[in-house]
Amino acid sequence: MWRVGTVVALHDETTTARTITLEVPDWPGHIAGQHVDVRVTAPDGYSAVRSYSIASAPNSERRVEITVERLPNGEVSPYLTQEVAVGDRLELRGPVGGWFVWRAEQTEPIQLIAGGAGIVPLMAMIRSRASAGSIAPFRLLYSVREPRAVFYRDELHTLCDQDRSLMVTYAYTRVAPMDSPRPPGRINAPLIADATWPSNLAPTCYVCGPTSFVESATDLLGASGIGRDKIRTERFGSTGERK
Repeated sequence: MWRVGTVVALHDETTTARTITLEVPDWPGHIAGQHVDVRVTAPDGYSAVRSYSIASAPNSERRVEITVERLPNGEVSPYLTQEVAVGDRLELRGPVGGWFVWRAEQTEPIQLIAGGAGIVPLMAMIRSRASAGSIAPFRLLYSVREPRAVFYRDELHTLCDQDRSLMVTYAYTRVAPMDSPRPPGRINAPLIADATWPSNLAPTCYVCGPTSFVESATDLLGASGIGRDKIRTERFGSTGERK
């Protein structure tokens, strides 16, 4: 079922990524971690459909946020990140997904691992936790190219200041800030040991990002003692489409 959402707000997260807030009057509600299909139709009738993770927590205002990163070979992302305006209407189908989700009744430690734009559904989980008043301990390990590429930086900083049971560790792969405790590099076994919950706490792990990143992070978690049944994954291809 396709629904029509009206763009009510736009916010640039980085120079290439934008958060779009849509008001959807007949939105049925969603769970953190789910996604929507977005259909964009050109004046000549050509249409393209792409899937985007929902970035917002469930709310009573029937509003949905998606964060879209512009890709050089994208058909839809340039329009959504550069042309769409407040008042425009977009077609949505969803919410979709029921396995890669976090629910407020979960009380076990939660480990989030994001690669680049894979932060989006994990941010929905962090926001849902805050809005629900959950005390489940959360850790986020966020792998990103450089400081300028970080999504939701100010909000994450504020949430961490407000709640010490939410901890965020950044892993910069290309350029690290001068005050970074570690040099640029990919996530590795020592970082997993230092920045994630130990296996004896039986955390539920959510890993999201490009396919190669997800496979590597999953292997590292397994090597640290986390059972595969405790790891949930969401993958993105090179075009940004969900797999």
